[in-house]
Amino acid sequence: MHLPLFFRTQLLSWAATHVRPMPWKGERDPYKIWLSEIILQQTRVEQGLPYYEKFVAAYPTVIHLAAAPEDELFKLWEGLGYYSRARNLHFTAKHIAGTLDGRFPDTYDDIRALKGVGDYTAAAIASFAYDLPHAVLDGNVYRVLARFFGIDTPTDTPAAKKEFTRLANELLDPERPAAFNQAMMDFGATHCTPQQPKCVTCPLQSKCVAFQTGRVNELPLKSKSLVKKERFFCYAVFNAGADTFVQKRTGKDIWHGLFDFPALEWPARPGLPETRTEMEVWLRTQFFEENSAPAFTVTHISKPYRQTLTHRQVTAVFVEIHLTDDLSAEMLAMKPFSGTLRISKADLKKNIAVPRLIDWYLQDKAGTLSLF
Repeated sequence: MHLPLFFRTQLLSWAATHVRPMPWKGERDPYKIWLSEIILQQTRVEQGLPYYEKFVAAYPTVIHLAAAPEDELFKLWEGLGYYSRARNLHFTAKHIAGTLDGRFPDTYDDIRALKGVGDYTAAAIASFAYDLPHAVLDGNVYRVLARFFGIDTPTDTPAAKKEFTRLANELLDPERPAAFNQAMMDFGATHCTPQQPKCVTCPLQSKCVAFQTGRVNELPLKSKSLVKKERFFCYAVFNAGADTFVQKRTGKDIWHGLFDFPALEWPARPGLPETRTEMEVWLRTQFFEENSAPAFTVTHISKPYRQTLTHRQVTAVFVEIHLTDDLSAEMLAMKPFSGTLRISKADLKKNIAVPRLIDWYLQDKAGTLSLF
């Protein structure tokens, strides 16, 4: 049997008996397909599934999503990470609702032109919503093709994208592009997995180059590994009764558009004071101008919290500070309070979108962490 035909036939036969139920499978609404694909970018299906369901319930159409306040959308997105996806989602929804009169594009090129939509997402929407013959190419597909054909081209190079795209489109079933693309993704996600793939029961085994040559654990290849930059934050949690102070992150940095506490930052963790008295003296010198600090006491210093981002490894500690006096208007106009928002702690947990690392701290503090 011709190799592409063998691959296609075996793959679709496997998919027919290995159903992976998900709410967006079989969906023809391009809005919901787009929503699911954006949520699942750099996210495991198990993690993304409840977010998809929450978004569909809150914003059943692109018009509803376009009309959503940004802070509300970010709060719903909280914990999913990579907030640029949420910003692009909102921008594109408003573009479709306004400029395109609420009509989702129906060609690959027009879908690809949407902000936040790459080649893979455009191919997925085009095939699943409109039965257009465009092959998807994600990490799962790269792995399946690299192993089956024994491809040594590192997958993180421009040459690989061109080579694998051509190959995927040659294999694509033009009569059933949606079924083929779904089968490719499911097969890579559940059968031809990165670790411990199910080679013994694989329907492609007899012609798989990696299996026949003992290279399954070697392929696919990558040319380089990512070096993550270290960042360290010391957050000052200023509490005034039932209220606390937060600030919205702006500029081109991590967590843009989310809220956090006033902070100091270093490229590596410094030696912080370990006693209450030493910490109070240190905070006055670090956060306040000379002789401008209000009366306060330190009530708690947290354990370190770590969050891994694509290009960053972030570590943070949180210092809980009880303000013993009301702040004057003059103090509120100076650092670290200038530019902050005074809100209730209950409102912070319920309505304010914060980075995942801060959410972890808030959840721990409510449950298991003890004070001095």
